[in-house]
Amino acid sequence: MSRIGKKPVPIVDGVKVNVANREITVEGKLGKLTWTHRPEVTVEVDAAAKEVVVTRKNDDRLPRALHGLTRALIRNMVEGVSTGYEKKLEIQGVGYLAAVAKDVLQLRVGFANEIHKKIPAGLTVTCPDQTHISIKGADRQKVGQFAAEVRAVRKPEPYKGKGVRYEGEQVRRKAGKTAK
Repeated sequence: MSRIGKKPVPIVDGVKVNVANREITVEGKLGKLTWTHRPEVTVEVDAAAKEVVVTRKNDDRLPRALHGLTRALIRNMVEGVSTGYEKKLEIQGVGYLAAVAKDVLQLRVGFANEIHKKIPAGLTVTCPDQTHISIKGADRQKVGQFAAEVRAVRKPEPYKGKGVRYEGEQVRRKAGKTAK
């Protein structure tokens, strides 16, 4: 039995969870998320206990794998619509900067041209200053994916540490060539 899968997901105040035809809809103050779960698991909402219970049909390999995954994804949806997710990025390097214009993130990170990344729907991207980027949203996957795409534009290099990194990320530094 999956240790994560057998734990019920508590439904916090202000969040509504509905399950119909394998489609899970979670609504809260930060938005509405929907997801269709696999047929190998069943999802039930216990309104009296204010929790969501995930069970699997049998003990084959695939249902066992999907049991904990389904429960974790539902928990992420509940947390996302109630408190939301945030990733912070920082830019290091001389002349490197970021700005937001309408629904486009503009990055100047040492290339000849400015890089323009379209901000996906459902995400809020802000730049408190030119060297920091804050990505917020209700969908954990979207927030992490967009943060990873922005970081991939110019990963931190190991010699001077220039590039886009997650806030607090440690970059292993290498010693450069030494003069004789």
